Amino acid sequence: MRALHTAATGMAAQELNVQVISNNIANMRTTGYKKQSAQFQDLIYQQVRRVGAQASEQGTILPVGVEIGGGVKTSGTARVMTQGTLAPTGKELDVAIRGEGFFKIQMPDGSYAYTRDGSFQMDAQGRIVNLQGNPVQPTITIPANASGLTISQQGQVSVTLPGSTTPTTLGQITLTRFINKGGLQSVGDNLFIETPASGTPQDGTPNAEGLGDLQQANLEQANVEAVSEISDLIAAQRAYEMNAKVVTAADQMLQSTSGMFR
Repeated sequence: MRALHTAATGMAAQELNVQVISNNIANMRTTGYKKQSAQFQDLIYQQVRRVGAQASEQGTILPVGVEIGGGVKTSGTARVMTQGTLAPTGKELDVAIRGEGFFKIQMPDGSYAYTRDGSFQMDAQGRIVNLQGNPVQPTITIPANASGLTISQQGQVSVTLPGSTTPTTLGQITLTRFINKGGLQSVGDNLFIETPASGTPQDGTPNAEGLGDLQQANLEQANVEAVSEISDLIAAQRAYEMNAKVVTAADQMLQSTSGMFR
């Protein structure tokens, strides 16, 4: 009975849906996290009577056909790249992006990754790095005797050096944008890497060329809405239960059919 297989695909789809929702909820407090949304498509149909086919020798056309669906499949888990709320932290190396763009991070193998997580630190060399110790690009080194670190909305990093009352500019933080940011691949640690779907990275100055500005002493929160996720979770649970009911009903019908031949 096809209903068993069809309902099984529905149960598998909703199981994946719950997994996506649970990951969103688990990352509600993850800095710069962008939630995912499971997307589904129906499977190919068996054409028992094709709509539009000739119905008689007189040339009449079937206005309605007989199509039996094969169930559902997961087409993707799209990343929702909307802006998260900015929360003040008071830490001078915390930086949030307000608008478009990603911070560019150099990985140990020389490749680049991208992130919305601006909770930066200083390493032993004075470089601005992410929480994994990978330097933010372009590399900026802060002198050990510097004070009064400021990061402007345009990404200029300045400090006050001993014996001087005038701030000294150390470097410029740039942002990177993509034509299709939803095409980036998540690799964990709040990092993304480019793919053929995302397009090539385009570096630019914050608060220019369509890029967002930087907010020092702030961090971008996850764009996960608890009420929405719980509502989606309940809907997925109910859909799973209904598909399970279909399996039970189909099994009972098969039992009734087999009982007729005993």
